[in-house]
Amino acid sequence: MNGQVISSAPTEPIRVRIANDNVVPEPSDDFVLTPHIEEITARALCYLQVGYPVHFAGPAGTGKTTLALHVASRLGRPVVLMHGDDEFGSSDLVGRDTGYRRSRVVDNFIHSVMKTQEEMKTLWVDNRLTTACQNGYTLIYDEFNRSRPEANNALLSILSERILNLPSLRASGQGYLAVHPGFHAIFTSNPEEYAGTHRTQDALMDRLITIHMDHCDRETEVRITTAKSGVAKRDAETIVDIVRELRGIGTSNHRPTIRTCIAIAKVLAHCQGRALESDPLFRSVCRDILSMDTAKVTHGGQAVMSEVVNEVVVRICSSQAKRGRA
Repeated sequence: MNGQVISSAPTEPIRVRIANDNVVPEPSDDFVLTPHIEEITARALCYLQVGYPVHFAGPAGTGKTTLALHVASRLGRPVVLMHGDDEFGSSDLVGRDTGYRRSRVVDNFIHSVMKTQEEMKTLWVDNRLTTACQNGYTLIYDEFNRSRPEANNALLSILSERILNLPSLRASGQGYLAVHPGFHAIFTSNPEEYAGTHRTQDALMDRLITIHMDHCDRETEVRITTAKSGVAKRDAETIVDIVRELRGIGTSNHRPTIRTCIAIAKVLAHCQGRALESDPLFRSVCRDILSMDTAKVTHGGQAVMSEVVNEVVVRICSSQAKRGRA
């Protein structure tokens, strides 16, 4: 079950409050909410309310985690947040035996007879997945494909039969746990070609409704950059246009991302600079921040990222200046 390919809107990070080891997402003052985000949110909420887990898939910097938190906040339930990890095993999701409890009973009711009884029991501690299933919380499993596929096998019965299979060592002795009707699951993942990711088993992907995400439109990126940094809209437009121009030049056609726009804008606002060709600070900041994404662009064995960045900065700034005079 897969959704259509859409253009995402990576909104500004929402506030996250911690309460009783659960995450309570709340919109921040600079949260950028557009009709496009509302449309994606409405679709995701529809899928979740029908009973299907939602999977936001796409490259880094497209707002998957922020959108997941935003959707979860609309469900109005406590949120359990997990991050995929290559070292995860199934016990890191469900729970594990963490030690032993030893008890000793001494019966000296008859003064001439002493009876001693010792008992040793294992200590079982539920992990976050079990807690979410039991209490009906919303699970956000961020970058879940960074965990090995076998670690995620516990999710299969949860998402289809709504049953969690538990080891017999659990304190209650229950081998199975019926999933609370209020439980919902939201997943995010990066493309499989990213370092540190694993190919997800088909059985799990078949249980998810996947919404494929990409970089957002220019106007939304301008709004986000302005809201996050405080720079003037015209400066934000110049920065966004430069980043969008360079997006197809770097080592990956997904980079640089909206995070790069925000970084350049924040530095510029802090140093009271302007996004102008005549501002040496702006040109230096662009070279420094954008070099990571164009470092492998070479000609004749020599890195040419500085020249590429300079050319784009000059071209975009000149274009902006002409539009301003028009």
